[in-house]
Amino acid sequence: MLAVCAVAVIYLMSVSHAAPLACEYLLRPLNELDHHHLEGRWAMIAGSLSELPLIEHLRLRDSATAKFSSTSETNIAFRRSMSLNNTCSYKSFNISLEGSTFTFDNGRVNTTFIQTSCDDCILLSFDVKSGTRRHFYLYSRRRQLEQREIEEFRAQVECVNMPPPVVMDPTKELCPEEKTAKDARKAEEKKTAESQLTQQ
Repeated sequence: MLAVCAVAVIYLMSVSHAAPLACEYLLRPLNELDHHHLEGRWAMIAGSLSELPLIEHLRLRDSATAKFSSTSETNIAFRRSMSLNNTCSYKSFNISLEGSTFTFDNGRVNTTFIQTSCDDCILLSFDVKSGTRRHFYLYSRRRQLEQREIEEFRAQVECVNMPPPVVMDPTKELCPEEKTAKDARKAEEKKTAESQLTQQ
């Protein structure tokens, strides 16, 4: 009888410790961030937010992207796009990476890259206004992930005690890339050069 009780106690102890250990593993910040890997545009695959009204707003999105482009060793342009009701909106920020974290929007948003087993994904945890609100977004180079990759993200969301994630519809169009002032200048220079060639 004592042996049975001892086994039961050991089992309960192992179960009670399994979840926190698993969550500790699933929520590890990215140790080394490869700037070359980060460069370019990423499509949002799924996301969750700590506030339920915002979850409903997320469900209405057709698509969303994040784009990173280096301007120096540590300074990066961070651009986000969102498609809602066939209308695209854009926001751009200049950020400085500090390990696996960065801050933007005048210090209101602290962002951490979280490890994921998906090779062509990035997982971002946004803490807004000193942690009063949290956004948890999974992005990928692909528009659609394998089921096991989505399930891993679901487990990560559960670990941070947030509502089940909203999975984006991969058939919905992404916003066209926003033209920067530099892009517009290049286009204007090209147009001028072509115009001059036709006049010769």
